[in-house]
Amino acid sequence: MVRVTYGAPRRQKKNRYFKQARGFRGGRSKLWRTVRETLLRSWAFAFRDRKQRKRQFRRLWIIRINAAARQRGINYSSLMSGLTKTEIELNRKQLSELAIHDPAAFDAIVDQAKEALAAR
Repeated sequence: MVRVTYGAPRRQKKNRYFKQARGFRGGRSKLWRTVRETLLRSWAFAFRDRKQRKRQFRRLWIIRINAAARQRGINYSSLMSGLTKTEIELNRKQLSELAIHDPAAFDAIVDQAKEALAAR
């Protein structure tokens, strides 16, 4: 009897994998076992890094806000505390963008936060 090899579906699956592995170096794009291992790892990294991207952007925004706030004589935690007391609800991304692209508006926000902290 003839051994079943799942010819067409197997070839289609391999072709899908090889297509995704284009651009990889050496055997990582040419050898079936290596391609499979590399793609499984890359999918795992992609899943993990979709979560980490959000964390990294938040860290970046906080660093930018802190740097801009320190130039204006207040640190990050005091600024955020002052903003909650004045009920200014801007997220970190918006604050970061204001600090970079509209320093005058950021100055006004920092002044309001300072006033709220001084009024304790």
